[in-house]
Amino acid sequence: MVVRPDGKISTPLVEDLVATNKTPTQLARDIERVLASYLKDPLVTVMVSGFVGPYSQQIRVVGEAAAPRVLSYRENMSVLDVMIAVGGLTEFASGNKATIVREVEGKRQQFIVRLDDLIRDGDISANVPVLPGDILIIPESWL
Repeated sequence: MVVRPDGKISTPLVEDLVATNKTPTQLARDIERVLASYLKDPLVTVMVSGFVGPYSQQIRVVGEAAAPRVLSYRENMSVLDVMIAVGGLTEFASGNKATIVREVEGKRQQFIVRLDDLIRDGDISANVPVLPGDILIIPESWL
């Protein structure tokens, strides 16, 4: 089942159960308590898949990535890790004009990243760290 944007889940017999801020085990026990009204000794296992994390711990990739999406931030993550996760650039990307939008001390700042140099030319000096909350914008090139 998917956790809704309001932080709740619904399944047959279990409606609108809060899932946010709970471990999988805690959520499983809550589901078991509800199901106990219908079943004798229910046993529930909750497995997390596709977790992206809270907004402040996400990396968003928009524009001319092969598969733009939201990624869960991992410690020591770099722009190369992000590009691998989104499948690289499209043929129409202007990779060296890409920017990272980052909030620094309450103010939004933009940093240029050289994705073409990194991905197409192998220039590892263009591999920069990303931080939780970053937005990577990859513009389209204008021939």
